[in-house]
Amino acid sequence: MDGGEVIPMFLKVIACEIAARELYFTASRSPNLVDFELLTQGYHDTPNVGRAELQKRIDAVPEGKYEAIILGYGLCSSILGGITARTTQLVIPRAHDCITFFLGSKERYQQCFSERPGTYYFSSGWLEYAKRRGNQGTVWGGASVPANSNLSLKVAYEQWLQKYGEERAKFLLEEMSRWTDNYTHGTLIDFDFLQNLDFRQQVQKICAEKGWVYEELKGDLSLIQRLVDGDWRKEDFLVVAPGHKVLATFDEQIIRSEPV
Repeated sequence: MDGGEVIPMFLKVIACEIAARELYFTASRSPNLVDFELLTQGYHDTPNVGRAELQKRIDAVPEGKYEAIILGYGLCSSILGGITARTTQLVIPRAHDCITFFLGSKERYQQCFSERPGTYYFSSGWLEYAKRRGNQGTVWGGASVPANSNLSLKVAYEQWLQKYGEERAKFLLEEMSRWTDNYTHGTLIDFDFLQNLDFRQQVQKICAEKGWVYEELKGDLSLIQRLVDGDWRKEDFLVVAPGHKVLATFDEQIIRSEPV
């Protein structure tokens, strides 16, 4: 074996289904071998529940099987606070939420949100997650709940659906969904490898219905690619050693670790 030969790592990815297409695409180009475990969207709405579920999945990973466990989550309403590495190191992007994954860096995330407040960002996962659960409606015209809405609204809608049926539940949802009044723009985060899909038409239709200005923003997969490639520079990723836990920093680092 040559001294310069790089041996691929075996990595475990535990991530939100929102980033499914982007993670699969980047993993297909990575020299590493990657196992995926995708969790249903929405755990960030109940941080305590989500944190417990993430920890359960981490704890179930066999000792010594992987070089690292990658968490495909941002801070996301403090879902990461208290997450602990057991026998395998954790690698976590420094990101406030998943939109950072699709924009390429926390710096670009901040720039975009500062330059255009009142923008609702759409990615492939935000447009498709309901269908992953067998719901064929769209987030705006069918039976599913808007992806960026809060937990209480989602829970309420499910209760209304069971109690009153779809028509009444949709009416109540529309009455309660005034959060959209704060938005003026709908922006599709666009990637070349998704050009064959109809995401542009979907978002244009949503914007027309809501009276929003439609825009497109070029996506950047560099952060996700480096995540699965093992290029974990400390300014963009936190590597959590076994026996350490994750804490929010409330500064530009976003997260840090300390011994349990």
